[in-house]
Amino acid sequence: MASPLQRLEPRNRTRTKVEPLSAQRMTLREHYRRKRERYDFEWPAVYDRDLRRIFSDDPAHAARPSAASFIRHVRREVRQIVAEGTGVHQYTIDHVLENMINRCKELKLRVATPSREARRRVMIVLTVQVMNVLHSGYHRIAV
Repeated sequence: MASPLQRLEPRNRTRTKVEPLSAQRMTLREHYRRKRERYDFEWPAVYDRDLRRIFSDDPAHAARPSAASFIRHVRREVRQIVAEGTGVHQYTIDHVLENMINRCKELKLRVATPSREARRRVMIVLTVQVMNVLHSGYHRIAV
């Protein structure tokens, strides 16, 4: 049984090359370096301060769970709550969460407050950061 598409002629029959590979002089390394520069996003200076309000880098809390592992543990729940409250897509929120996790690792932060309180504060900071990103240039973030 032949489909109606089999009987149609292709609309574009030309074989011209738009950017032939032989004409390319830029390496993939250079291409991605430029792309990273173009999409680089500077997080506000208050970002670290907000994370330090939730978590601690005090050596007295060295035995407590890491902030990064705590955020990973509550990630699904806070992502869904913030998405429902803000109307922002969960993919966008997850991108901000990933950045929070990486920054907590870099700062070597630990959970210093009760879990319920830390989760509440993470939701607040996440909501603020998601809205900041949307209003100040989320379109520039390479995902």
